[in-house]
Amino acid sequence: MLDGIIGKSLQGKVLTPQEIAYLFELPLFSEGSAKIIAASRRKSEQVSDGLAEVHAQVGLNIAPCPKNCAFCAFAAVNKVFERASELSVEEAVAAAQQFERDGANAVYVMATADYPFTKYLEMSREIRSHLQKETVLVANVGDFDRKEALQLRDVGYSGIYHAVRMGEGRVTSLSIEQRLQTFHNAREAGLTVGTCLEPVGPEHSVEELVEKTVITREASPCFSGAARRIPIPGTVLAPHGMVAEARMAHILAVVRLAVGCETAGNCTHEPNVIGAAAGANLLWAESGSNPRDTEEKTEERRGMTVQDCGKVFREAEWSVQQGPSRFFPR
Repeated sequence: MLDGIIGKSLQGKVLTPQEIAYLFELPLFSEGSAKIIAASRRKSEQVSDGLAEVHAQVGLNIAPCPKNCAFCAFAAVNKVFERASELSVEEAVAAAQQFERDGANAVYVMATADYPFTKYLEMSREIRSHLQKETVLVANVGDFDRKEALQLRDVGYSGIYHAVRMGEGRVTSLSIEQRLQTFHNAREAGLTVGTCLEPVGPEHSVEELVEKTVITREASPCFSGAARRIPIPGTVLAPHGMVAEARMAHILAVVRLAVGCETAGNCTHEPNVIGAAAGANLLWAESGSNPRDTEEKTEERRGMTVQDCGKVFREAEWSVQQGPSRFFPR
């Protein structure tokens, strides 16, 4: 059965939810798990011409966000950051330019869900104007409507990062329907969508892993993948702990096999060698704010540099794309 499912995936055929569940349920370190990981790596290499990418994210602000996603350091209810702070235009531009100089294949601009959208556009316009024309810019913001999607495109974004998160509607105040509508709005505006199965915790059932994997596939993304939840100390989800990198390698490999060949990217976060070896061909460097960090400047704690991510890929024997991202067409 396993060989048939793997063969089906490598041929570009759509796996059923039952087949995806079967892959998730196979024991870690079993012969079957090893086959899944090997097939994931093979598929990732085939659909990306053997090239991995390093993207980089600038976090614009920190604020006690009223959306109260339980896994997020910005959630007001978590009381990690009780004072709002944000980068100046000059700081944001400098961070983006540094990532560009370091060779990032794309630069993301992230803000909390309650960051004023008009201000986000203004900051984005300034950042875009100070980057090279060919540099790929990706938005990571809260939900937006069709008009706002067009505005994101018009200020120079090639695409967005967006996800229907694990526990959406239960551990967040946002609905799955709202998140899906943002996918639709972005695609209608001509923005390329990147997404991910995240943030995965030890308590999440196979049923939910399958549900959210299918959602990522149906988003028609340029990349999917899987990322684990980083527990924020003292929060309601912290007692659940964290999924081991080895298990996440199995999970991201299943997602790679479940998502179609037209999706070139397969991400994991935070960057790690076993994940890259298992088929992750997209990693992120970070600076500024980070929803998984308790430090205001994540580059001083959790955030990796572009060079760090490149080293991870070299250890996993990936070649890294030079120049603008091929996952996000300009």
